[in-house]
Amino acid sequence: MQQKKIVIGIVAGEASGDLLGSHLMAALKEARPEIHFVGIGGAKMQSVGMEVLFPLEKLAVRGYVEVLRHYREIVGIRRKLRAYFLANRPDLFIAVDAPDFNLDLELALKQRGIPSIHYVSPSIWAWRGERINKIKRAVTHMLALFPHEPKLYSAAGIPVDYVGHPLADMLPDQPKRDLMRETMRLPMQIRVFAFLPGSRQSEVKHLAHTYIETAKLILQQLPEARFLVPLASRETRGIFEQALYDCEAQQLPMTLLFGHAQDAMIAADIALVASGTATLECALLKRPMVITYKMPALSWWMIKRKRYQPYFGLPNILSERFVVPELIQEDATPENLAQALLNLLNSREAVEELEGIFHELHDTLRQNTARKAAAAILPYLPSA
Repeated sequence: MQQKKIVIGIVAGEASGDLLGSHLMAALKEARPEIHFVGIGGAKMQSVGMEVLFPLEKLAVRGYVEVLRHYREIVGIRRKLRAYFLANRPDLFIAVDAPDFNLDLELALKQRGIPSIHYVSPSIWAWRGERINKIKRAVTHMLALFPHEPKLYSAAGIPVDYVGHPLADMLPDQPKRDLMRETMRLPMQIRVFAFLPGSRQSEVKHLAHTYIETAKLILQQLPEARFLVPLASRETRGIFEQALYDCEAQQLPMTLLFGHAQDAMIAADIALVASGTATLECALLKRPMVITYKMPALSWWMIKRKRYQPYFGLPNILSERFVVPELIQEDATPENLAQALLNLLNSREAVEELEGIFHELHDTLRQNTARKAAAAILPYLPSA
């Protein structure tokens, strides 16, 4: 007798969600091969067999100004998705992060009897804590990536599981820098910097010139230094190349990479990282870093008013203290960034202390996340 197909609606809103979603989908299909996924995702989720209704890039905007600029298009996509899922009812809906987009969709589906699993807790512990009330109405079950989160949801009566972070399962305890340097033809004796300006076009636009000017200042003290700049797409690469031209810096010893962010971090002595998931990757790869970010002034003003803690980068948030330097917005000048990078690079004691902190973080987050998340979701599916 042929198994009845199970349909899961799923939506991811950016590159990190595409990675998380793909691993979760693979774990679910391993347990229930008859599952069919449909919704919004990127190349990684498509590789696991997802039917894509809209491209992930349509949702990958950040900050109040950028969201307002694309508001009508984003709301239109959500309206069409809601209509699609109500006309073609999935057995379950999974929201992979992207709470500003997903929670309204989850609320509409849950009200009509479709269970809603939210994978990646919204950062209510960092800002906008009042969202817990909407989450309770919209979400059937929360899957939290960080160990401090479940108690917040349990206190509010929301079913929750701590599942760890998949990057902790994927990344090695001891990255092999020598081998990566050899692969990338980078001599061991030179200083290598990984400069990660973010995966979104808006992030690269705000940081590219600053990164280039920072590299120029570092070269004044370390003439043999090399810079690796991973870029997530042709569009972000084009933005960075234009910035090099604008800064008359085409001759900088700067290698632009298509992707390969983890390779760049492994090869590097130190990294300059735009705040986001890449800061966690860098910590799990045991690399010292300086965290930075820039956004439109209005977005910055609104975020500053609403946040509850002084940290932006995940290593600092999870450690609940400043373990790595953060230079955000007006503090993110080339002079400040270059000095912070060189200070950290030249302090062996500080680098060794960071490596110890990052090893402890890795142990805490390694939970076999995809299988643990899948195990929490399977009870919501129809029996075989």
